[in-house]
Amino acid sequence: MSRIYSKQLKRERRRKKIRAKVSGTAERPRLSVFKSNKGMYLQLIDDVSGKTLASARTGELKDAKGKKADISFELGKMLAGKAAEKGIKGIVFDRGGYKFHGRVKAAADGAKEGGLIF
Repeated sequence: MSRIYSKQLKRERRRKKIRAKVSGTAERPRLSVFKSNKGMYLQLIDDVSGKTLASARTGELKDAKGKKADISFELGKMLAGKAAEKGIKGIVFDRGGYKFHGRVKAAADGAKEGGLIF
């Protein structure tokens, strides 16, 4: 088994454990995080109805220059602004099997600064 395949399997196991415990509603949606080498994607999901309420991705940022963590922070603030427009204040955080460190933490911090309550 290759090292990369093993890392992906471990992340998927962690993600499934987190998803078994974390669920979003219309009043308190789930903030889902996905990161790739090039970008990051954030979604506010209502798991009861199975719909995405708001989303943000790095491609939407106009001046996405600098460190990836700084871009993730701005992305979190942008998602918080979209959530505020829809009247969403409280969320549950789903880190998607990633460590709460680096870009994931920066996105969470940006969302907190934008006004979302975890």
